[in-house]
Amino acid sequence: MTAAQASQAEGTTYLELSQEGGGAHKFYEVTVAGTTVLVRYGRIGADGQRQSSTFPTPDKARAAAAKKIGEKVRKGYAPAVRGQRAARAVTRRQVTSAPSTARSTAPVLWRFRTGASAFGIHVDEDRCWVGNQRGDVYTLGHDGEVLAHYSLPDGVKCLVADDFWIYAGCDDGQVYDLSAKVPFAAYTIAEDVDIFWLDIHEGVLDVSDRDGGLTVIDHEEEFQWSRSSVGDSGWMVRADDHAVYHGHSRGVTAYAADGTGQLWHTATQGNVLFGWQEHDAVYAGTGRRVVQRLAKDTGRVEATYGCDAPVYSCATSPDGHYVFAGDSSSSVYCFAADGTRLWKLGTGGGSALSMQYHDEKLYLVSTDGSLACVDASEAAISAAQSGTVPVAQDIKLAAALPTYAPPASPAAVATVTAVPASDAGVVVECVQEGGRIRVHVVSDGYEPAWNVQFPRAIRQPGARYVVDALHTSTNGFYRVRGEIRRLV
Repeated sequence: MTAAQASQAEGTTYLELSQEGGGAHKFYEVTVAGTTVLVRYGRIGADGQRQSSTFPTPDKARAAAAKKIGEKVRKGYAPAVRGQRAARAVTRRQVTSAPSTARSTAPVLWRFRTGASAFGIHVDEDRCWVGNQRGDVYTLGHDGEVLAHYSLPDGVKCLVADDFWIYAGCDDGQVYDLSAKVPFAAYTIAEDVDIFWLDIHEGVLDVSDRDGGLTVIDHEEEFQWSRSSVGDSGWMVRADDHAVYHGHSRGVTAYAADGTGQLWHTATQGNVLFGWQEHDAVYAGTGRRVVQRLAKDTGRVEATYGCDAPVYSCATSPDGHYVFAGDSSSSVYCFAADGTRLWKLGTGGGSALSMQYHDEKLYLVSTDGSLACVDASEAAISAAQSGTVPVAQDIKLAAALPTYAPPASPAAVATVTAVPASDAGVVVECVQEGGRIRVHVVSDGYEPAWNVQFPRAIRQPGARYVVDALHTSTNGFYRVRGEIRRLV
C-alpha cells in the first residue's frame, strides 16, 4: 500500500461520493482499532450499515483497511468532513385525491385508520398488513382486530410477500423482513437507487426506481442484473418464474427472469401507476384513466377497463373474473372480465393507493391512511349495483398493543446460554469469508456450505445464534423463520 493510504488507514477515514443530477450520494467510513476493521457505509445523512472484520495482527488490519480505502478512491470517493453535506431527499410519492363523484359508497365491512397516508398492503390466510408513510406497519385479523404494530425507521412504500415471508420496502433504502416478532433489514438497496416499487420471488428482490431502472438482487444483497427501461417512474414491478414485468412512464416491459434479455414491450394508454398479476396476465393501472390486461407471454393487450380519473391501484379476483380499480377521485370500480363496468362507488376514505383481493374481500389502503375491507362476494357486488351496502364498522386501536422495532445492534437481540433439549431451534454461526461475513448452519441435518439469509446489523464473526426454523430456498440457501436469539 502507499504511504498515503497507510496514513489514512490509521484511525478513522471518512469518504463521500456525491454526484449532481440525482446520482450517487453516499459515504464510506473505515476505522482501524487494533486488529479490528470497522466499516460503516450508506446514504449521506443516514446512520448506514456496519461491518466488522478481525485480522491476526494490527499490520494486517491496517493493510486490509488501506485496500478498502484504495478501492473506494478509485471509484470516485474522496475524503470529506462528516455533516457538511446534507442528506438528499428520497422521493416520496406525491398524490392528489379528490372527493368521489359516485352517489353511494362501496360495501365496506370495516375500516382501520393508521393516521398517515398508506401505500403498503398485504393480505394472506391469517392476517392483513398495512404500512404507512410514518413507518407504521399494523397487522389485523380478517375481522378487523388489531394484532400488532411494527415501527420502522422511515415511510413504507410497499409490502410484498414471498411465501410466508413479508417484506416492507422503506424510504430509507432498506427492505425489512417482518415475518418474525422482531423485524430486521433483510436487503440494503444501492445508495444511489431511489426505490419506487418492489417485488420478491424465491428470495430474489426486484427493485423498480425513479429513473425507470430495474435492479435484481439476491438473498445476500449481491447484484444480479439490471436494465434501464425506455421510460422513467417505475411504479410497477411484478415477478414470476419466467419473467419480471416492469411498468413505467412508457408502458410495460417484460424481461427474462435470469436477466438474459427483453421479452417484449407494450406501450400502454398512459403512464403506469400500479401493477397486478395473475397466472397468465399482468394488469397495469395508468394515468390515462384505464386498467389494461396484458398477456404475459406476448404482451398483447387483451382487455381495457375504463375509469373516470387516473388509476392509482388495481386488483382482480382469481383468474381475472372481476377486475377492481381505485382512482384519484376516491372511487373504486368493479368490472367484469371483458371490461364491462358493473359499478363505481366511493371508497368513503380517500383514494385507494394500493389494493389486494383475498377470499371474496377487496382490501384497500388510501390517502387518508385507512385500511378498508370491502365485501367483494357475488352477492355483495350484485347488491352494490342496486345501491344496497352495509354500514362500515370503525376499528379502534388497542391501548396495550405491542410494538416491535428492528434491533439497532447485536446487544439488542434476546440471548440464551444454551439450546434447551426441548427446543427445536437451529444453531447458525457468523463466519468471516474474505471481506464479507456469511452465516452458515452449525446444527446437524443441514447443508453446511449453504449461506443463511440473516440480518446484517447483528452479524459478527464467530457469533452464534439460535433461530426457530430454517427453510430451504430453491436457489440454494436457507431462510430464517421465527425468532432470532444470540447464543452466549
